[in-house]
Amino acid sequence: MQNHHGFEAGRRRMLGAALAAAPLAAAQGQAFDFTPQQRYPDPSVRILDPEFAQYRIFSSTVEQLATGGRWLEGPVYFADGRYLLVSDIPNDRILRWDETTGQASVFRQPANFSNGLARDRQGRLLTCEHLTRRVTRTEYDGSITVLADRYEGKPLNSPNDIVCRSDGSIWFTDPPFGIAGHWEGEKAQAQLPHAVYRIDPRSGALQMMLDELAGTNGLCFSPDERTLYVVEGRRQPSRAVWAYTVGQDGALSDKRLHIDAQGPGALDGIKCDEAGNLWCGWGSSGAPQADPAELDGVMVFNPAGKPIGHIRLPERCANLCFGGAKRNRLFMAASHSLYALYVETRGAA
Repeated sequence: MQNHHGFEAGRRRMLGAALAAAPLAAAQGQAFDFTPQQRYPDPSVRILDPEFAQYRIFSSTVEQLATGGRWLEGPVYFADGRYLLVSDIPNDRILRWDETTGQASVFRQPANFSNGLARDRQGRLLTCEHLTRRVTRTEYDGSITVLADRYEGKPLNSPNDIVCRSDGSIWFTDPPFGIAGHWEGEKAQAQLPHAVYRIDPRSGALQMMLDELAGTNGLCFSPDERTLYVVEGRRQPSRAVWAYTVGQDGALSDKRLHIDAQGPGALDGIKCDEAGNLWCGWGSSGAPQADPAELDGVMVFNPAGKPIGHIRLPERCANLCFGGAKRNRLFMAASHSLYALYVETRGAA
């Protein structure tokens, strides 16, 4: 029979293995070691303005949940199943991280080089697909319904990010990123402007809501849904988030500059919390003066657009979402790995 000391040593080894990041199933990218912070508060969670202190949990640290992807994007959390789905675009697959086991596995492959993921008002999976240049819905029986693939007879570019409003309307961005080469889809010529679209919840009609931004990327609504935020990913000389007032019929007006990245910082996916703060995927733009160690991670801006916090990660963060039983766990899809952090706020419902 194993003695007490042997049992404790075995228990500690098992616990350490359970807490270690799960390599993504059939990993087709580089897996990276991650050393979590031992001290509280986690110095990776940086307070840029005293206002952010209320959202930092003193005894919560950044965790690496899984690693081994090539370019992770578009995470969405399913509270009813206690799992998260995330796109691994170049590997043409959607991955599933299970909260109950801590393990990652393949949910769908091939996945048509999926990018942004979301849920509709009935809980069904919405997917932006680069390869097929369309937006789809996964039905309860697993079948796929095409929601949008053409506008005025022309194929969409490569749907990128997606969100569902409380009225059931589905909004998505459509830049040409997925057709620019063969890494995230199939190289093709864009026939439509970089736009934001709305799918009507009753008729299913596709409506172009705006087309004046260069490289439409992440998007989300304010908690009261009266404001739509859209990332302009190819704005020069710096990336930006624009704010639009949303009318009762969904029409957009009163365009205003909400965030100017100013310098080598690059914006990507964004989410709003219940207080109206914007949590933004952040990283280096690739400019010579950029220091990835100082930029990579998540930047947090208050409702006035002021930077108040920075969650430093060892990899550039492409996109993020809130999840967990109380919607207070921030999941971050960062290049090769999936990270998480508990915060003292919740994602906008």
